[in-house]
Amino acid sequence: MAIFNLHSIKIAHNKSTAGCIPKRMPAPESVVIPVSMHIGAPAVPVVKAGDTVKTGQLIASSGGYVSSPVYASISGKVKKIDDILLAGGNTVPAIVIESDGSNDIYSEIKAPVINSFEDFIKAVADSGVVGMGGAGFPTHVKLNVKDLSKIEFVIINCAECEAYITSDTRTMLDMTDEFFDGLSIIKQHIGDKRFIIGIEDNKKECIEKLKPYCASSGVELKVLPSTYPTGGEKVLVYKTTGRVIPEGKLPLDAGAVVLNCTTVVALQKYIRTGMPIVEKTVTVAGSAVKEPQNVIVPIGTRVKDLIEFCGGYKEEPKKILYGGPMMGISMPDDSCPVLKNTNAILAFNAKDATPSKQTECINCGRCVSHCPMNLMPAYIATAYAAKDAKRLEQLKVNICMECGCCSYVCPAKRPLVQTNKLSKALLKNYQMGAAKK
Repeated sequence: MAIFNLHSIKIAHNKSTAGCIPKRMPAPESVVIPVSMHIGAPAVPVVKAGDTVKTGQLIASSGGYVSSPVYASISGKVKKIDDILLAGGNTVPAIVIESDGSNDIYSEIKAPVINSFEDFIKAVADSGVVGMGGAGFPTHVKLNVKDLSKIEFVIINCAECEAYITSDTRTMLDMTDEFFDGLSIIKQHIGDKRFIIGIEDNKKECIEKLKPYCASSGVELKVLPSTYPTGGEKVLVYKTTGRVIPEGKLPLDAGAVVLNCTTVVALQKYIRTGMPIVEKTVTVAGSAVKEPQNVIVPIGTRVKDLIEFCGGYKEEPKKILYGGPMMGISMPDDSCPVLKNTNAILAFNAKDATPSKQTECINCGRCVSHCPMNLMPAYIATAYAAKDAKRLEQLKVNICMECGCCSYVCPAKRPLVQTNKLSKALLKNYQMGAAKK
């Protein structure tokens, strides 16, 4: 299925925090650090209750190839390791650390020695860096390509097309040197590929800041229309290279590797200093937040502590999200922690978070004409209601990237993207059952 530039939508960007230089939040009294903050196997705790840890010290080692280590984000004492409920609905162990107030850095932190491609991949794995734009895919897996000739393009995702979120914008503006140094490190180890920065045209200050760096480094700057979901991996690859990622395949099958700009900076920091991923710049915004801003926050900080740093709630939040309003995940309460891939915490009041009244489908076709993947969400909804897994398979529901365009444009206010997600789970169960027969 082809992707076309026309299949996108215009959304209100609401990026009022774009000019807010990130403030560093002091270490909270305690942090709750899950061992699973990425796609793949959970990390395995290497500490126990009562242990003293320092900032940057390993507290959970990688649980497999598609996994990522976890490090202490503050110094203090491990209070307990306990199961917590994440916003995705899964229960995972989390390491609770009580701060000692000193935020001492682990003494054994040092820059890795890299003399080969294998050393480079090990360093990427040891950094704990995962997709920082929200996906959470371990970065070392993405870069560990045995045949480097398969990589033609390295696409840097600077689109930040979701509403409200400006943490990547601040990375581009405030850490430009580190960003391009990170690109040079990657180029050094994977070869002289075509490096392309994909950025939306509404980020004019970022574009002007990046232009001279691109000119001197040979990195291409591709300015794209500010339509949603330009930052979606499949859409971005198409818009920057003209390549279509085949159904069920990865960007590499189209000759591309896609990295978020903040991922590049986090990787650069580890390779130059040895400091793993222990903090994240997070946009805090929404109608229920008193002082929307960007904050550099220790990973594992409870959302309620982060909101308190931003002045607290100006009214009771009805919904709190990890990420943006289009693809963000609703959290059960504000005791949830900031994760490695948390780029925003949005808290909305009842007026903004109450769903519109749903009415019957009028067969207008807007969901079809605005789907980047050319899917038919209304048909998918009918098949899901009938629990017809075979029909869902025929309708290619598995290539839905859950961008939410269909729900956004639906005049009947039907929960189409939510139904697509449930349909994918239904189809997965059906296929797993069929495979066992």
